Amino acid sequence: MAKSSNQKTKLLRLSQLLLRQTDEDHPMPVAQIIEELGKYDIKAERKSIYDDLEVLRQLGMDVQCRKGRAPGWFIGEREFQLPEVKLLMDAVQSSRFLTQKKSDALLSKLESLASVHQARQLQRQVYVSGRIKVMNESIYYNVDKIHTALGRQRAITFKYFDYDIHREKIYHRDGRRYTVSPYGLIWNNENYYLVAFDHLNREMRHYRVDKMTDIVVTSLDREGRELYPNFQIAQYGQKHFGMYSGREVTVTLRGRRSMAGVVWDRFGQEVILVPDGEDHFTVTLPVVMSPQFFGWLFGLDGGLVLTAPPSAVTEYRRRLTSALEESEP
Repeated sequence: MAKSSNQKTKLLRLSQLLLRQTDEDHPMPVAQIIEELGKYDIKAERKSIYDDLEVLRQLGMDVQCRKGRAPGWFIGEREFQLPEVKLLMDAVQSSRFLTQKKSDALLSKLESLASVHQARQLQRQVYVSGRIKVMNESIYYNVDKIHTALGRQRAITFKYFDYDIHREKIYHRDGRRYTVSPYGLIWNNENYYLVAFDHLNREMRHYRVDKMTDIVVTSLDREGRELYPNFQIAQYGQKHFGMYSGREVTVTLRGRRSMAGVVWDRFGQEVILVPDGEDHFTVTLPVVMSPQFFGWLFGLDGGLVLTAPPSAVTEYRRRLTSALEESEP
């Protein structure tokens, strides 16, 4: 049989065909495989197809054959199984820090990890009604630059902004560039944050990645280690409720035993709860005093009570009184 100029791509086309067109519920007979390859001007005989399928199996692809009523060849185990792809797609679709355009692009790429038949299931799985998305398309590339700086242990510069009521960007520091040393990224309350050492203020701060622009990875070495020798990104995230800034204070909370899971979910399983009578416990924790912390505490409806230090208790009472007065007609 005369060979066409496309014969060299036969094995590649065959692997693509199996990955995209077949799965356990949709095997493909050899006759159809030959027909599909013919669309690319690739000629094949049954024996050569069997040989090629064996080569793909030896290369690590889970090529399987089904006999019986609906015989054919298909891909069994994939690098990402269908439940794993569903999980990844759900995360992308529900991520607030990705714009709708970028979400759609990523979802399309994730669909290619499954067969075209399975992709139809994925499209039904990932719909999230009314999901609010950010407006800044550059976040995807911001994260990539930040990871580059983290890998090289270099400082970065950028501009930081908010939006006004007309959706226009209002730059902080009158548009002057920030210079910071990245220490990590935190995904908190549906937003992405960079935790970094601010060179101007000489302290750790955090910045919403979707509000950063014009990021430049510099040749400056990362700073801050001498001031924060034991810095842990996870602990930083635990202390900052909603990533609000404020004064760090070690507080004591007293709670009902039923609230143990709430404390562990928020601060981690390593937190020690000290029994206080038959029905309560106390726990001492470092937190950042912020409106978000007080809001979290108030939302627990008395399940956890702030008992120390006195300055924190006083501040909490002041905020509650102020809120009550503002709500009065």
